[in-house]
Amino acid sequence: MRVMGVDPGLTRCGLSMIESGRGRHVTALDVDVVRTPADEPLQKRLLTISDTVEHWMDTHVPDVIAIERVFANHNANTAMGTAQAGGVIALAAARRNIDVYFHTPSEVKAAVTGNGRADKAQITTMVTKILALQQKPTPADAADALALAICHCWRAPMIARMAEAEAKAAEQKKRYQARLKAVRA
Repeated sequence: MRVMGVDPGLTRCGLSMIESGRGRHVTALDVDVVRTPADEPLQKRLLTISDTVEHWMDTHVPDVIAIERVFANHNANTAMGTAQAGGVIALAAARRNIDVYFHTPSEVKAAVTGNGRADKAQITTMVTKILALQQKPTPADAADALALAICHCWRAPMIARMAEAEAKAAEQKKRYQARLKAVRA
């Protein structure tokens, strides 16, 4: 499975591409950070992010996109910009019929470090070890994008099993309700 990890942001948007192998083996294929000037109009910044992300999607052809979910932020402007960047990326994926999954920062931290409250340095260190990189990815947005992709690779089998279980439960509920309706009739 080829996963594009995205740490969305207006000033710096981390992008990564990894491929999963057997078990927990993952391989880094590419990583970059899209930067946009803070003094540029919002629509131009979003266009820069969109153009870069679309190029990545067309070049690397990911199976899924893993985006950091905007969770909570003390700065409403930062949270809004992050959400807008994430929305542009999800839209680009939808246009290419690529599934998008959102993971919270604590899910990513827990998957990569075993600690949902890990700091940036711990994430960077673990990403470097997991992917057997020669040097630490910089800036932190690049490491975060790689961590998102790793998290999704490792969580995808569980996500698929949960979806399957939910579908079975819904089908069983439907059959039960049909039987109940027949008995009442």
